[in-house]
Amino acid sequence: MTSPASPRQTPLAEVHESLGAHFTEFAGWRMPVRYSGDTAEHQAVRTAAGLFDLSHMGEIRISGPQAAAALDHALVANASAITVGRARYTMLCNAEGGVLDDLIVYRLGEQEYLVVANAANADVVSAELAERVSRFDAAHEDVSDRYALIAVQGPKAVEILAPLTSTDLSEVKYYAGYPSRVADVDVLLARTGYTGEDGFELFTSPGDAPAVWRALSESGAPHGLLPAGLSCRDTLRLEAGMPLYGNELSAAVTPYHANLGRVVKLDKPGDFVGRAALARTAEAPTERTLVGLRTDARRAPRHGYRVLDADGAEVGEVTSGAPSPTLGHPIAMAYVDRSHSATGTALQVDIRGRSIDVSVVELPFYRRTA
Repeated sequence: MTSPASPRQTPLAEVHESLGAHFTEFAGWRMPVRYSGDTAEHQAVRTAAGLFDLSHMGEIRISGPQAAAALDHALVANASAITVGRARYTMLCNAEGGVLDDLIVYRLGEQEYLVVANAANADVVSAELAERVSRFDAAHEDVSDRYALIAVQGPKAVEILAPLTSTDLSEVKYYAGYPSRVADVDVLLARTGYTGEDGFELFTSPGDAPAVWRALSESGAPHGLLPAGLSCRDTLRLEAGMPLYGNELSAAVTPYHANLGRVVKLDKPGDFVGRAALARTAEAPTERTLVGLRTDARRAPRHGYRVLDADGAEVGEVTSGAPSPTLGHPIAMAYVDRSHSATGTALQVDIRGRSIDVSVVELPFYRRTA
């Protein structure tokens, strides 16, 4: 028998060890799940800032004369319309319209794009893109090992980052990304994130990551910045109504199921993988749709729990759920029958044989005010 491979370490592993992080294995990586505590880290991001290691994400470079056309074919987005220095949230779908992953695509040059994939799907995305762009005059290169990724997220992110860069952060638009220098290190500086707060993601070389982390930590200390792990990242994205692959998104659902049909550009020139199936889905409402749920019960609905109507009949399934540190009560996202999806609808969730009352609410649960 062969022993399973050890999880991969990020370039910041020793930093996390020195901070006393608690670790978990995620998508084949040994990742910090928490440092000071889930609630403290969550609240730091909402009120000040949190510092995240996202080096487990996958990065794929698509370049060449037909790079734009290749991505137009491969993705549901209109990649040709992304201007240099900007980014777009999009999805990679199969021929049936099911979501293989949700992605962020950065246009680094006229003939160069960087596709960022979720860690659990990085290999699938890389292989699919390699096959889909092969018919074009474009090159595919998995460059994941060339990057570490650090995120600073929260209302104090600008104040923390500004002293470390000559880039005028007021000019960096949301979903922009371009070369910069931070702490005397070359980075790709992006104004993106997965927390519902303002913030930045910094793509660095693996060797430069510890120095950038330390510089951000020192700059952020007077502002209340805390290192933040995967656990609070999950409650932050849940409050912000952001989908998680494997929960809200999968190959069994289309973007329209998740109320993300806006990312599908059916009117872009040419064909793309999944277009015919997605066009059919766009014409007819899906049987189930993604909604928010809230409850005043003490226990939170969790992934996989059944959603019931007033008569106890199953009408849906919870995809994500947790107590909300910001709102002070449990929240969840769930796919429910459209007949039970209107805001204010009273439903129940079966928590291990005991039903609790929930109500349908609009997403997101939390939206920053500035």
